[in-house]
Amino acid sequence: MSLSTALNIAQNSLLNSQRQTTVVSKNIANAYNENYSRRTSIVSSLAPGNRIAEVRRATDEALFRQNLNALSGWTAQSTIVNGLDRLNLAVNGVDNATSPATLLGKMQEAIQLYSSTPSNRTLGENAIEAARSLVRSLNDGTSQIQKFRAEMDSQIALGVAELNTLLAQFQKVNDEIKLATTSGREALDAYDQRDELLSRIAELVPISTITRANNDMMIVTADGMTLFESTPRSIQFTATPIFASDTVGSQILVDGVPLSPGNGANTNAGGTLAAMLQLRDDYAGGLQAQLDEVARGLILAFSEEDPNTPGSFSAGLFVSVDPSVDLTTADRKTGLAGKIAINPDVDPIKLRDGINYDINPGLPAERHANFTGLLNKFSTAMDAHQTFVGADGSSYEMSLMNYSTGAISWLEDARKNADYGAETKSALLVRTAEALSNVTNVNVDEEMALMLELEQSYAASAKLLQMIDEMLETLLSVVR
Repeated sequence: MSLSTALNIAQNSLLNSQRQTTVVSKNIANAYNENYSRRTSIVSSLAPGNRIAEVRRATDEALFRQNLNALSGWTAQSTIVNGLDRLNLAVNGVDNATSPATLLGKMQEAIQLYSSTPSNRTLGENAIEAARSLVRSLNDGTSQIQKFRAEMDSQIALGVAELNTLLAQFQKVNDEIKLATTSGREALDAYDQRDELLSRIAELVPISTITRANNDMMIVTADGMTLFESTPRSIQFTATPIFASDTVGSQILVDGVPLSPGNGANTNAGGTLAAMLQLRDDYAGGLQAQLDEVARGLILAFSEEDPNTPGSFSAGLFVSVDPSVDLTTADRKTGLAGKIAINPDVDPIKLRDGINYDINPGLPAERHANFTGLLNKFSTAMDAHQTFVGADGSSYEMSLMNYSTGAISWLEDARKNADYGAETKSALLVRTAEALSNVTNVNVDEEMALMLELEQSYAASAKLLQMIDEMLETLLSVVR
């Protein structure tokens, strides 16, 4: 081997050590950066000596896609869990203490107690106050549900705005990668940025990607709608500032096509947007419908029949502030729970004897105070079967008491299934994230060991240069 060849080998070794040290240093500096993928120097044998052919970025496309899917599923499920917990607390209170079912049971007890001593005016006042508490529960529940829907709608608008921003950022990074690919330059940092953007987009909507020529990437949703192809697609949503019971929220349009909401407590939705649509429309709407049915059942159960005209009914203890509601029929009115009220004409005596008609005419004065027929009728009516419509639109024959309890069970069952779904999807996300991390993340111990090897390599190359320098100096002295 000639001295010039040895000199070239030593120089290449020093250059390799320098570049490898730079790569390892960057790895160590980003050891705790979740969006950084480990770099590896690829050495190739080229005469004279070895050279760094390229710096590769650790990646696994299959694991990354699985992690995106798991991330979308978990963010959607956690959104459902948090939303159902908020709804339950807002409408039913802690341990269902202020739920319509609980207060309906207390009102029935108060009426039964009043019927045991119908001459006791205080017991009558207690029964009316229990009815007022029940009405407040229905009114407040409706108000809280519509507030919840408005909040979900506002968050959807923010999510759509964020999605449009992320897609615009994705275009810049994607264009940078395409340009670097065509010009033969490295764009490893841009790949990290693109993967980070994909993860943030997946938190909002479920996505899959298609890589094309020059590492150009296309993004589509799980429903097959295109989010990005060379340029971002338009994501549109019109927020509704105020929600009433009959307000229909806007859809999310992806390039003009509606985004599908999730279905089921263990939701099939991916991303927070579909989950928030599901909460706003399905669960909040379903709970509102059940409260409306409870209000309708109360109005019917406590309506009063004209003793002179059988079959003719008038509103009794409970009325509606909406004059369009037909109180003599099973009229289903959206938002009735927010419009139900206590009859302003009621007092303990009228509750016992009739608000609109004297249900006990002609009785001697001394027996009038002990009349229990109407109170017993009210108590029986709460246990009598009516036709109710559930949150799913199905009809059920059951008592008002059972239906109101079923409304709590419906929400509790949804929360239970949502919690189970969150556990399984969280476990899946952890497993896929760990598997991907094992491939892409930096192991500091390994990098430090590699740094020591590079230090030794650098020392050996320096020693070789020193020996060549001494040999050249000896050769020159002989020539002179």
